[in-house]
Amino acid sequence: MAQREITDFNGVVMLRKDYRERDMLVKILTDRFGKKMFFIRGARKRGFRLAAAILPFTHGTFIGDVRPEGLSFINAAKEYRQWQSISQDITLNAYATYILNLIDVAFPDGQPLERWYEQTQLALRYIDDGFDPQIITNIMEVQLLQVFGVAPHLESCVVCQRTDLPLDYSQSYGGVLCQQHWSLDPYRFHGSARAIYLLRLFSIIDLRKLNSITVKPATKQDLKRMIDRIYQDSTGLALKSKHFIDEMANWDGLLKRD
Repeated sequence: MAQREITDFNGVVMLRKDYRERDMLVKILTDRFGKKMFFIRGARKRGFRLAAAILPFTHGTFIGDVRPEGLSFINAAKEYRQWQSISQDITLNAYATYILNLIDVAFPDGQPLERWYEQTQLALRYIDDGFDPQIITNIMEVQLLQVFGVAPHLESCVVCQRTDLPLDYSQSYGGVLCQQHWSLDPYRFHGSARAIYLLRLFSIIDLRKLNSITVKPATKQDLKRMIDRIYQDSTGLALKSKHFIDEMANWDGLLKRD
């Protein structure tokens, strides 16, 4: 018989789906047990007592029967609230969903995530508090690359380790090249100096110490182009939530032209 542990834990509701006629499966990112799928009996009934606690983007303290294998169970919830801005704004919702999707595919269920629980909580809180959702998401993307088995060399030139010359990113060399070695890769990203600087900064920045960050639209677009290409060429991920974000950018372009 699987070991049971009735305990309390902090968590973020990642996703949920209907199960059978009246029940629901809810995946929660927990601070102690990693990602766990919980079976919620009667969750689809009118007036269900935990209805507000299991809404997407709700975070708080849960009490449940956590099992190492199979489905776990939630008995109660306390001190929980939903990130309101994220839940009410389609753009913020899209970025927050993508971040949770990245965490979901980066780690197996049940694996303790150590700093990544706090990192994800901070990212969602910043987005809800009004920080630029693309920039917060870009930071998460860059720092998650290592988890996906991609470790771009961003500290210095891959060839000579210099940092005192202009740098550009080379997919072929798996990192940045200084201007002296740009000729080695004619297909380097040709990123702007500011975008390259931010790409390197994002790999080491501590979200806990982030106070504010403002990036010009042109630099944001350049960052997006580079990070998208690294992900496409190196991870093979094709998440629906990322596609939706890209589609929203197309909507904005159409609206501006109209």
